[in-house]
Amino acid sequence: MKFETKAIWVGQAADKTTGATIVPIYQTSTFTQDEVNKHKGYEYSRVGNPTRTALDECLASLEEGKYGLSFSSGLAAEHAIFSLLRPGDHVIAPEDMYGGTYRLIKEILEPFNVNFTFTDFTDISLVQKAFLPSTKMVWIETPTNPLLKIFDITAISELSHKKNAIVIVDNTFLSPYFQKPLLLGADIVVHSTTKYINGHSDIIGGAVILNNTELFEKIQLVQKSVGAVPSPFDSWLTLRGVKTLAVRMNQHEKNAFRVAEFLQTQKNVLNVYFPGLKTHPGHEIAKKQMTGFGGVVSFQLKGGLNECNIFFKKLKIFQLADSLGGIESLANYSALMTHDYFPKELREKIGVTDNLIRLSIGIEHIDDLLEDLKNALA
Repeated sequence: MKFETKAIWVGQAADKTTGATIVPIYQTSTFTQDEVNKHKGYEYSRVGNPTRTALDECLASLEEGKYGLSFSSGLAAEHAIFSLLRPGDHVIAPEDMYGGTYRLIKEILEPFNVNFTFTDFTDISLVQKAFLPSTKMVWIETPTNPLLKIFDITAISELSHKKNAIVIVDNTFLSPYFQKPLLLGADIVVHSTTKYINGHSDIIGGAVILNNTELFEKIQLVQKSVGAVPSPFDSWLTLRGVKTLAVRMNQHEKNAFRVAEFLQTQKNVLNVYFPGLKTHPGHEIAKKQMTGFGGVVSFQLKGGLNECNIFFKKLKIFQLADSLGGIESLANYSALMTHDYFPKELREKIGVTDNLIRLSIGIEHIDDLLEDLKNALA
């Protein structure tokens, strides 16, 4: 089946009991057993739930993976992956990454003696130099949040596997519609399903997708033991959102191209970051490993926080908020919102400056979005 068909049908056959065409919400905490340990595949919803199973199977198929595991948030999914590590293990990660991941590393993992090296992943030689005998994992986020840097998944995966390190790719910004890291050599894919996969800004969720049975069983044990799982209702909402993922991603990208091109023409805009632009330094790698460029556009406004606040207050359609990937358009001030945990010197080093604005381009009519930006930039 093609992607659009998988999104609607994989894991979502008609209910065997009632014939319901849409997967039911199995809103139950426990399941009645016929005898001791004789049941119909489910015992307790922390361990497994039919609605969540449908979502797991669907997401795995979209990423061309064998196993899928859903979590209560993207960070819960990341934590479950990091739980593969032990004290003394070493991880290589990009300097430019999501602020929540960076906080998880600094506040939770490093105190347990898990060591990290942060480097520039756009330079493969710097990644190679970062390897230690204790390196067990390489963490990739591409495109990055919020500067949309592009990292070569295949090249980094090949290097990492030679060093016996597993590769994780955060694929949140593109979704499996535009990028499939497992086919590019990665071992594990992680998502904040809060974003494009759900696409309607009404749930918090995460997912882990992979092919390796041993790694799957270890992460599944963490999920079962810690219990950071989505509710049946959140699983159902996410599954409903997935059905329109292909349609939405096409429109997000179409609008994002127009917004990026428009911003390039504005006199009070300094730099525009969008991997679909030929001027983007990662454009050629993006064309090689992605089938589309996503719906996020970042740019630098002339001025600083004061000018950015004026811009935000003049917006009518774009809303100033955290998150991205919903059908609605959002604006974000990364320095003091998503990346407020980063030390100022690190923010400036990676380019999260006091005049950087991240736009999540929704699926509204493009004329209205451009007019909104034009008025706010005037």
